[in-house]
Amino acid sequence: MAARILVAYATKYGSTAGIAGAIAKELAGAGLDATAVDLMSVGSLEGYDGVVLGAPVYMGRPLDLAPFVARHADALSRVPVAAFAVGLAPVSPKAGQLEQVRTALSGAVAPLVPVATAIFPGALDPSRMGLADRAVVRLIGAPTGDHRDWEAVAAWARELVSRLSA
Repeated sequence: MAARILVAYATKYGSTAGIAGAIAKELAGAGLDATAVDLMSVGSLEGYDGVVLGAPVYMGRPLDLAPFVARHADALSRVPVAAFAVGLAPVSPKAGQLEQVRTALSGAVAPLVPVATAIFPGALDPSRMGLADRAVVRLIGAPTGDHRDWEAVAAWARELVSRLSA
C-alpha cells in the first residue's frame, strides 16, 4: 500500500495553494497517496505516513503555520515532515531577506526538524488584493507578477518521495 502523504498549506491569495497542489501531484505521480488540503481544515493527522507543510510569508512570518504545528505537535513528531515557504524573498533585491525567511520557517515548525525545507518564489497580483494590501505592496515596492518556478517545485517534490516514504 502506498504511503499516505498530507500536503497541508495555508494560503491567502492562492499562490501557495497552487504550489501545494503541484507538490501533491508530483508525489502522487511517484506512487504515493498524496492529498493537498488547506491546513485550517485539517482536524487530524491520523492515517498519514508523512506531512508536507507550506505557507506564504507575510510580515516576516509563515501564515498560520506555527499554530498548526503546535496543535498537531504530537502527531507530527511521529512522521517525517517537510516544510516550504512561499514569498517574494527569492526575487527581491533586498539583502538578507532569504535568510530571514529560512529562520522564520524554521521557527514556525519548531521543535520539528524537517526532512527537507524549501523557499519558493510566489505570485503577487494586486488586482486580487484588498485596498490595504495593495497599499502595502506599493509602499514596500514588492515585485508583482507570477514568479513561481514550477520546475523547482517539481524537483523538490521528487526529492521528497524517498524522504517521506522511508
